[in-house]
Amino acid sequence: MSHQFNTQAEHDAYVDERKKSSTLWSIIMASSLGTLIEWYDFYIFGSLAVVLSTKFFPADNPTAAFLSTLATFAAGFVVRPFGALFFGRLGDIIGRKYTFLVTLLIMGFSTFLIGCIPSYETIGFMAPVLVLILRLLQGLALGGEYGGAATYVAEYAEHNRRGYWTSWIQTTATSGLFISLIVILVTKSSLTAEEFDNWGWRVPFWISILMVGVSYIIRKNMKESPLFAKAKKEGKTSTNPLKESFGNKYNFKYVLLALFGAVMGQGVVWYTGQFYAMSFMQKVMNIESAQVDSLMAAALFIGTPLFVLFGWLSDKVGRKPIMMIGLLLAIFAYRPIYNQMFKLGDFSQKQELKDKFTSEATAKVLEGTKVDSIYTTQKFYADGSNVKEVVTKHLENGKVLLDEKGKDKVETKITKTIDSTTKWTLAFWVFLQVVFVTMVYGPIAAFLVEMFPIRIRYTSMSLPYHIGNGIFGGLLPAVATYLVTSAKDAGNPEYYLQGLWYPIIVAAVSLIIGVIYLDGKDRNVED
Repeated sequence: MSHQFNTQAEHDAYVDERKKSSTLWSIIMASSLGTLIEWYDFYIFGSLAVVLSTKFFPADNPTAAFLSTLATFAAGFVVRPFGALFFGRLGDIIGRKYTFLVTLLIMGFSTFLIGCIPSYETIGFMAPVLVLILRLLQGLALGGEYGGAATYVAEYAEHNRRGYWTSWIQTTATSGLFISLIVILVTKSSLTAEEFDNWGWRVPFWISILMVGVSYIIRKNMKESPLFAKAKKEGKTSTNPLKESFGNKYNFKYVLLALFGAVMGQGVVWYTGQFYAMSFMQKVMNIESAQVDSLMAAALFIGTPLFVLFGWLSDKVGRKPIMMIGLLLAIFAYRPIYNQMFKLGDFSQKQELKDKFTSEATAKVLEGTKVDSIYTTQKFYADGSNVKEVVTKHLENGKVLLDEKGKDKVETKITKTIDSTTKWTLAFWVFLQVVFVTMVYGPIAAFLVEMFPIRIRYTSMSLPYHIGNGIFGGLLPAVATYLVTSAKDAGNPEYYLQGLWYPIIVAAVSLIIGVIYLDGKDRNVED
């Protein structure tokens, strides 16, 4: 396509614009690749939570082991604010580039080492202890990564296009989850079920070290943010960003508003739509994990471009309206959506092919007089779906052992394989939740950047972001699963909806505070 210019000045302006756009794309690619890999590293643990619970925790109580795995997963989120403080301070004093090079390396090596830890059967309680330590290192690293990447891109972008350019960074979190699911699916399909259970689950952790190496080389060649470099040259950087960020009443007020009026709600919407949806289908609906991974991947793939759409739209109509509408929709839609999802897992109305019914009884000798009696049945249906039920009785001297509550120690594991129509219907309901995610998350990087000045921006924006996502969002899978389990044990017929009260209440509080107190103004007085 040719361009006609009336003057040399027009030509020069066009060339400068093309160069600036090209530079921005290279910056976004370098920043996004590293951030994407860090999210991939972080989410591999969550995506494999069901498998990891059997590897690093005692096997005699699967529910407790799974909750312990979720708690370890959540621990990585809980320490993210500390990473935000530590690395945010470094980023505001030393620079953006150096800081997120360090966070990338910490994340990469921590993830790789999780894949190397021997199982609980091999080293006992040292296994969960080592996993927890590495998980905490992951959380610290991620606490310093996001603020650096978002700040770096924002400080290169034009003022009136910050929402658009920073929204590309926002896609990395979902893309990281998407790639983690794809890697797990490919690994599972390349190995037998026994091979994946024995050692194949470690492969996604090992792969991360290769991706980190590539990203490190790319990031090493990046230049410092021009706005920060200028501020540093002029002696306008902060010598104590923690004190200026949180000791100054005026700035601290905006830190609190950012947290409670926006990021807290964004955090729970993000983790409901992407992590709780996956956990709900696997643990509450009992759908086969590979099917869940594939339908999640499809919903995320289709929904990811919406981050950029809403980031771009926020440049036109403002950040606040889009984020608040996203919170409002999520609050009122979650219960109807999850009710429909749960009904799709009800096989009672399906036509069973009784002639294909199978059953098998086996016994597994553990040690001495301890034996696991295993009874497996499988039902098949006309639409192609099936249900596999494995009932395991733990016996000693021919008698069923009792659990800590004095009940028979019997485990029932149900795995449902759904038909294609049901699978794509579930993908649609997940996609709808991803729409809410993109509305609240797409504009938020630009929103946070514009609330704080350059000299303390890295520190000031990182803390509310990682408290909102790390504490309120990161605790969601564990809290919601606990609420569902408790309601089920109590006999509540709608037990499967009880976990949603946590994100609904948190999002509602955030919505009220955000609507009343956030003004959406740009406070970059130093730009």
